[in-house]
Amino acid sequence: MNRLELKNNLEKYTGIESCPIRNIVARFSSKWSMLILCVLSENEATRFNEIGKAIPDISSKVLADTLKSLEQDGLISRKLYAEIPPRVEYSLTGLGRSLMPHIENLVVWAIENFKAFKKRR
Repeated sequence: MNRLELKNNLEKYTGIESCPIRNIVARFSSKWSMLILCVLSENEATRFNEIGKAIPDISSKVLADTLKSLEQDGLISRKLYAEIPPRVEYSLTGLGRSLMPHIENLVVWAIENFKAFKKRR
């Protein structure tokens, strides 16, 4: 790669508004977001407490905040049932489902390379 190609590649990441990594990948790449997306990908619709049980070390507040963020980004949907007590279920949207093959590839890579990472720490 010559200097001009390197400079052009670096410029596409420096624009705060136009950088895909800053604006898209960062929105779902937190450890909680990815874990929640993985839990939801294994189920059609999942209740809040079921997600919490699947990820026992997440606090209720962080879970609620992360679900809200993923919903705002259009990756998950929230369905409220008019029951007493109210029942809420979360599921992946089409956009969220389209993301999952990429996350699943990352999960496979992480599993295959976890020992090497752990060994270096």
